Amino acid sequence: MQRVVFHFDVVSPYAYLAFERLPQVLAGIGHVVEYRPLLFAGLLAHWGQKGPAEIEPKRQWTFRQVHWLAARHGVTLNTPAQHPFNPLPLQRLLLACGPNRRTVEAVMRHVWCSEGAAADDPQRLAALTAELTAGLTAERKPPRDPAGDEVKAELRARTAEAAARGVFGVPTFELDRALGSPAGPRLFWGQDALEMLADALRGEPWFTGPAWTREGAPRPGVVRRD
Repeated sequence: MQRVVFHFDVVSPYAYLAFERLPQVLAGIGHVVEYRPLLFAGLLAHWGQKGPAEIEPKRQWTFRQVHWLAARHGVTLNTPAQHPFNPLPLQRLLLACGPNRRTVEAVMRHVWCSEGAAADDPQRLAALTAELTAGLTAERKPPRDPAGDEVKAELRARTAEAAARGVFGVPTFELDRALGSPAGPRLFWGQDALEMLADALRGEPWFTGPAWTREGAPRPGVVRRD
């Protein structure tokens, strides 16, 4: 049984699409998924990048593409009333409740399946918190405080750890298995990398040969000057 670590931030529509498609794309492949919330904004700051929604033509393209992809794959997707929004409370809520398929689905659909609603609306957030907390109570699992220092520090630490491992965007899938290579875990970025991830999990020859390492090697070239 192979472990796939799913690094994500609910602010990303691509992370939502990947979450919805993951069971279908990896059907029949022995695996378990570990869900790891992080802060996309923290990754952007670490790598010195702007988010897609901060570049107007890229924002337009992003939402046209994700809605086309959703229609193509039969996934419900409604753009939130405001985007980008502050995903901090939602990411902290996920950590506090223990991110698993059920809790991640509830938060993802809170953001991406409520037409015309704001993802960070206080009343909606309170209702979602009550729903997830009630689920934990039914399972006899004590919930943590989403606004507590412990959860806040954990989210920061997860983001820093992901960046240190080379994660630069969301969604990113990390294979916990080295696939015969001493290079360690391998990262697959974007919802369009799902089929590539599936091939890697199946042990396709390309991933066990020299190509992965060779094509990831640096090739010094022209350096942009500010």
